[in-house]
Parts: sequence; structure tokens; C-alpha cells
Amino acid sequence: MRPPIQPHNLVLRIAAKMLIPPILMFALYVQFHGETGPGGGFQAGVIFAAAFVLYALVFGIDLARAVATERVLSVLASLGMLLYIGVGLASLFAGANFLDYDVLAQERMEGQHLGIFLTELSIGMAVAAVMMIIFFAFAERGVRR
Repeated sequence: MRPPIQPHNLVLRIAAKMLIPPILMFALYVQFHGETGPGGGFQAGVIFAAAFVLYALVFGIDLARAVATERVLSVLASLGMLLYIGVGLASLFAGANFLDYDVLAQERMEGQHLGIFLTELSIGMAVAAVMMIIFFAFAERGVRR
């Protein structure tokens, strides 16, 4: 088991415990506010992954890996991409262009809202998972040296 970067820094550990929940809440805000304002899936995914990076740096890579296993991250990245492709294919099968959201509901505006929501959600899931996979790959490579 690899030790955390700051194993005995009590102030850093308490600060991280206080900061990680608001960081995750802000990521959710950016995710669900992104369809009507600045932000969206990519930004929310990066913010969400940053909370896990902070957790890994303060509490150790092994504890972070226990929370977000390689299998879970792979499934989340895959589900994000499948949802994105699924929204595009749903619009194709409804007789419109790929990712043309108008046909996803009875009314045009409802279809736009649903399509953008699902697309941003899929992007957020995929980006968060891939960012964590990249971080863990670099972190584990640096430890092996």
C-alpha cells in the first residue's frame, strides 16, 4: 500500500474533507445548469474528477482506487459514450439528423431540453471517468519509478 503524499498533515486532511463535498456539489450544479447557462458536461466532468484527484493526493492513491476502481471508471466512460451515441441514434431512428433533438419529444422545445440534458450528462460521465483514468495512470507510473 502506497502512503498518501501528506500522511500526517492534519490540517490538509481536514481541509480536504471540508472542500471535497462542495467541489462535488459545484460539479453537479455546473452539470445541471449547463443546458441553460455557462458550463455543461465537460466542465462538470473535470471539476468532478478534480475532487477525486484531491482525495487521492491527500488520502492516498490506494484509498482513491478503492472508491473509484478501474472497472467502475471503465464502465462509466463506456456508459457516457453509449448514452451520447444512443441519443444520436434515437434522433436518427425518429427520422431526423444525428443529434437533432427536436424529434425526441412531442413538442420541439421538450425534445431540445431532453436531448441537451442527456447529451451533457453523457459528456460529464465520460469526461470525469477518463480524467480519473488518466490521473491514476500517471500517478501509478510515477510511483513505480
